[in-house]
Amino acid sequence: MSYAEGTTVPFEKSIAEIITVIKKAGAGQIGRFEDASFFAIQFALADRSVRFRVPFKPLSEMPTHDGRGAKLTDAQRQAKFEASRRQRGRALLLVIKAKLESVESGVETFEEAFLAHIVLDGGKTVYERIREPIALEYASGRPNPTVALLGGPSA
Repeated sequence: MSYAEGTTVPFEKSIAEIITVIKKAGAGQIGRFEDASFFAIQFALADRSVRFRVPFKPLSEMPTHDGRGAKLTDAQRQAKFEASRRQRGRALLLVIKAKLESVESGVETFEEAFLAHIVLDGGKTVYERIREPIALEYASGRPNPTVALLGGPSA
């Protein structure tokens, strides 16, 4: 079962709570973007630009039948879609709160906690920039110079 799977908290309320939490932590330049397939929030904190992007399952991928095999109506499928969005909103709030707490408690530095989400020159996050080289390295079993520069695993 996913965190907050049965939540009734509206998605917009979760986003408002996220904005409150990051503002309290000192964030500025807060922006958000949303369409049918994802939600993104970007903010400046600790002299870094940070972006979280949360994908949404499209309505077309919502179940067409319930657990007993009965066909779901369009309204029921829409309700499942909205429930999925609400759950992801709560999960994102939890993740951001946990990262901020980890930094405040000294468990991690800001960069350790937020590294994958730090936005680099060109607009990509660290994760977006290094995911392919890491996947290639693990698939080939050979070190990749890009990953080696980051102190990744060596052969």
